[in-house]
Amino acid sequence: MDDKTKRAALDRHWAASDANDFDVEHEIYHEDAVLEYPQSGERILGRRNIQESRFVQPNKKRFKVRRIIGSDDLWITEFTLTYDGIPSYAVSIMEFNDGLVAHETQYFADRFEPAASRAHLVE
Repeated sequence: MDDKTKRAALDRHWAASDANDFDVEHEIYHEDAVLEYPQSGERILGRRNIQESRFVQPNKKRFKVRRIIGSDDLWITEFTLTYDGIPSYAVSIMEFNDGLVAHETQYFADRFEPAASRAHLVE
């Protein structure tokens, strides 16, 4: 699978995530994929468990991709994930194997107020 095809698969994945299309959203994963959330210490094994973990999430969510970069088998997506109207900033690191995601790690950060000490440096 070439980079253009992987990029198209990622675009489809994130669009499906935003639309709550759980079937299409999870087509990108290997059956035995691993999803890790380092901040909570969770490690979810298998595409079906990854899909169920997202399906049972009670919050209304929206995804807005900021950018996708990558090549070969390593791709990174920066996005804003909004739960019930509250944004969280996230990074997804996806590792492909045989054209499907074998491993994903997601990091999340909350919005914070800008520091006064650097106000003169900011546009």
